[in-house]
Amino acid sequence: MRIGIDYTAAVRQRAGIGRYTRGLVGALLTLPSPHHYTLFAATGGLRSAISNLQGLQSATCDLRTVPLSDEWLARLWHRLRLPIPIEAIVGRVDLFYSPDFILPPILPDVRTLLTVHDLSFLHYPDHFVPKLVRYLSRAVPRSIARARRVLADSEATRTDLIQFLGVPPESVEVLYSGVDPRFRPEPEPGERERLQSRYGVGERSYVLSVGTLQPRKNYVRLIRAFARLRLAPLCPETLVIAGGRGWLYQEIYAEAEKHPDRVRILGFVDEADLPALYREAALFVFPSFYEGFGLPVLEAMACGVPVVCSNASSLPEVAGAAALLVDPHDEEGLTEAMERALADEGLREEMVARGLEQAARFTWERAARQLLATLDAVAVGGHPVSNDVSELRSDGEG
Repeated sequence: MRIGIDYTAAVRQRAGIGRYTRGLVGALLTLPSPHHYTLFAATGGLRSAISNLQGLQSATCDLRTVPLSDEWLARLWHRLRLPIPIEAIVGRVDLFYSPDFILPPILPDVRTLLTVHDLSFLHYPDHFVPKLVRYLSRAVPRSIARARRVLADSEATRTDLIQFLGVPPESVEVLYSGVDPRFRPEPEPGERERLQSRYGVGERSYVLSVGTLQPRKNYVRLIRAFARLRLAPLCPETLVIAGGRGWLYQEIYAEAEKHPDRVRILGFVDEADLPALYREAALFVFPSFYEGFGLPVLEAMACGVPVVCSNASSLPEVAGAAALLVDPHDEEGLTEAMERALADEGLREEMVARGLEQAARFTWERAARQLLATLDAVAVGGHPVSNDVSELRSDGEG
């Protein structure tokens, strides 16, 4: 079977869905399979993208690129609605898989699989720029309507798809993300010195949070809760936030500037440095309002770090009994949870042990094997998820 896969997110996004796509598709390509894969990537404006992707090509996998950015393709395909099928780029395929919310135009006889990571743009539209909300509110339901099957990152996202968009329950499957083996508790030689040299952290203990700077991550409340910590002898001096700039991040920087000696925003941290950044932390905190999965929670656990996280959306599902859960709107509760996790050594040891066990349940190999089975199932039958998923908005772009 000839399978096309949209690999654009892996090329263009260093974090988030980019990491998801690299982990999942990379593991898929290592599995024995009779299929031939064609990876498609929009590489416009990325000078090194093609050379970095050449290593993926093999007897069972080839790569096709276009010299356009993903933004330009979105304008052509989903705003101007130009019916240029993906087959014009990848050649003839039997099945096409998109791991990033949106399906491109595809010939009618080609079966399709789509991953929808979350519906945060519906839950918290005020956490996005209006233009992005308008686009996603139209393009995502249209793509779901054309998909033969939909993959959700969690049971929480699966429930959202059924309740918010009326997707038939039998058409939505949960596929959990995996934790890369690089995330482990054993330190590497010289990693603390490397963190000090590159990011100016590691000499003293710190509380860590990881994720793109945007309102949904709840960083403003995290900064305020950290500033309230009352454990002077035990409390780490610094809150470290690692993540590239997303959108509507100005308030986060404004709050951080109120505590110049206690809050550090590092910006984007290279993937190679993330395990060390987790391991050197005294505590990992993830107070997000909404997550489709929340991979940083498991990565921190895999590195042997106790975790405090939100009790919202998928996070209780992902963290299990290994983390302290707190209402993301409860600033005082967040402070108290951090104090408990920092002060109670017995509790910390228990959280670390449970976290290592919880993280070990999630691997990219397991996820890839499930994906391969799903691709085979979609290839032999099924119908689009729905022919009448209503568009959420009739105005704006799309």
